[in-house]
Amino acid sequence: MKPEHSDLPAHSDVPGHTDVPLGPGSHERSDCQGVNSVLSRVGDKWTVLVIMLLRDRPRRFNELKRMVGGISQRMLTLTLRGLERDGLVTRTVFPTVPPRVDYELTPLGHGLSQPVQALGTWAREHLPEIETARQAFDARDAGT
Repeated sequence: MKPEHSDLPAHSDVPGHTDVPLGPGSHERSDCQGVNSVLSRVGDKWTVLVIMLLRDRPRRFNELKRMVGGISQRMLTLTLRGLERDGLVTRTVFPTVPPRVDYELTPLGHGLSQPVQALGTWAREHLPEIETARQAFDARDAGT
């Protein structure tokens, strides 16, 4: 039998779910939704790769496309537009023939590149352990 918490307010969206009361300084639901939208952007694999490639210098669209293996032109366009919308990347058009367009991290984008770099470093350092764990899991899973 599931314990009841009658002293806690029921969550209106999920039957049977109860909310933990928020203490002073706690974040409201709208804050969580806002953070979720930011994490959705910065947690996307294409975003991570683009941020890393723009860390050192501005790059042109086709240069980014060549460097990010497997990304389609449409996905790169959507990724760059989203980063620009969020204030992480600037797009500069130079009046040449044909027009030259550079993408560059903003100060906010450079701030994001630091934790992204740390995550990438962690992933590289632990890749052998993760591969070993995956192989062990797949072998165990195949036997059931």
